Parts: sequence; C-alpha cells; structure tokens
Amino acid sequence: MRHQKRILGLMIGALAVMPMVASAQAESYPSRPITLIIPFPAGGTTDVVGRIVAERLTAELGQTVVAENRGGAGGSIGSNAIAKAKPDGYTLGIATVSTHGINPAVYKKLPFDAKKDFTPITNVAAVPNIVTVNPKVKAQNMQEFVALAKAEPGALSYASAGHGSVANMMGELFKMASKTDLLHVPYRGSGPALTDTLAGQVDTFFDNLPTSLPHVKSGKLRALAVAWPQRVAALPDVPTFAEVGLPEVNDASWFGLIAPAGLPADILEKLNAATVKVLKSPEVIERLASLGAAPIGNTPAEFAKQISDRIDQSAVVAKQAGISID
Repeated sequence: MRHQKRILGLMIGALAVMPMVASAQAESYPSRPITLIIPFPAGGTTDVVGRIVAERLTAELGQTVVAENRGGAGGSIGSNAIAKAKPDGYTLGIATVSTHGINPAVYKKLPFDAKKDFTPITNVAAVPNIVTVNPKVKAQNMQEFVALAKAEPGALSYASAGHGSVANMMGELFKMASKTDLLHVPYRGSGPALTDTLAGQVDTFFDNLPTSLPHVKSGKLRALAVAWPQRVAALPDVPTFAEVGLPEVNDASWFGLIAPAGLPADILEKLNAATVKVLKSPEVIERLASLGAAPIGNTPAEFAKQISDRIDQSAVVAKQAGISID
C-alpha cells in the first residue's frame, strides 16, 4: 500500500510539473534555427511570400528562419515533409490554395490529410484572382460574356495551368455558377496558358492578378471581373465577381503559415502573435503590395476554417467537373 501511495504521489507530482515544463519550453522557444518549407520552386509568388515571412520572423523571434524550397507534385512533396516533421515549432511551412484546398480534392492519393495533419498558424497574405479575355472576344463585360457563352455552348475556351490547377478549378466553378459551358484547354504551366490567351489561341484565362495585370493595363487583355472583397485599386473600373452576381467565384488565392499537427498551444500562440505583428509592419505591407498581395494575419481557428471550407468547395467542383489526378 505504501509503495502504491508513493507511485501515486510521483504521478501527481509529474502531472503538476507538466504545465510548468510546457511553459518553460514556450518561453525558451526558439532556441535554435527554424526551417520554413516552401512547397514550390524558387521564384514564384509562394516562394517570395515565404521568404518575406522567413526574413521578418528571423528578426522578430531572434533566431534564423531558413527558407527551404521543396517543390514537386503540385506542392505535395513539400507539404508531406511538413506533415511528417516533429511538431516542436522548428519545422514550419507555407500552405496555399493548391496544397491545402485543391490537391486534397483532386488527387486520388496524398500521403497526408490536409485537415488533420497540420496546425494552421495564420493566413499570411491573399492575392486577387482575375478573369480576362482576348480583345477579339466580342463581350465587353461579364454580363455580355455570360450571354455569349450561353448562346454558343462550348464555343468559348478558357486556358489553365493544367488539370487540377487553381485556374482549372476557378474556371469550372465559374461554369457552375454562371450555368455556362466553356471548353477547358489545359497547359503545362500558367506561362504558356497566358501566352496563348494573348495570341488569341484561347479566349479566356483565369489567373492570379499580378501575372495578368500588365497585359490588362496595356490593352492586350480585357478584364471582366476580379476575385477580391472589393475592387482592386489598380483596376477601379473592373467589378468583383460578387458585383456581377457570381459570389461563389469571389475567392482569392492565399498563402498561409502552418506547422505539423500537435504543435504545443503555447508555441502556436507565440508564432501566431509574431507573424501577425510582422504583417502589420509598413515594410511588409509595401513588399506584399508590390506582388499584388495584401496581408491577412488571422487566428489559427479562422485559418483552419478557411482551409476546411476551401477543401469542401473544391471537392464539390472536382466531382461535378470530373477532375481527378492519379
């Protein structure tokens, strides 16, 4: 009996110490460099946003945050590396609409669960999306474009960066919301898709705003709508999808900060607070604006809901459009 009481006492003591240990860990975190996995190659928007975060968190946390590109399989290779890492706050990653919204809905097999295998920290930034047409298309605005598409089902085409890409999902969502039929022309990347839209080989292109903006400004493309909460300052005459009666398509692309599932609550709180503070910096706001992006900085719960909602929406679109990747 005395032996049992002693064991019970030790267990109670250990339980009492656990919160203090967790608190001490959070206070000492970070005590060594942090790796930030960017699941796409260098040079793209995800990479640029990730490196802005890494640079500023280095200054804010007092430890080096090393950006590491691990591209491949539409971002799934890098995302899997994040999911499988130890949840101690020393491996973080960037989540995008592709990796944590579309891929889970269109890939038949993924080595991770986008809803369960990660700890959302905060949504860092969002970028408007846009739909444009080659000037040879007769429609001058969205209403005329929808009317033209309904009058000639399947006659108008839209380009995307490939099956299961953000542009593909946006195009199919547009078709569902507008009750139109457009011919999907997939390309191996957004570059060739944009090139053929500019050349008039394809009628329409769904894209991130920063890529298409210069061509809209030069008159080589005609903008019909933007996916953004309000009109974009650079294109004040272009309505949002919500304004033209297609609120379902009014979703921007985003780039968020994540960690493996099981990240201690105290470390999560510290990372969220540090990142939100960084996103309020005038320098960071200006650098994001140069990409056509805007800071978000929401709570972990809010970001988790964004991820879940986007996966659910993409699953509906993928099923109806028959989009599936082995």
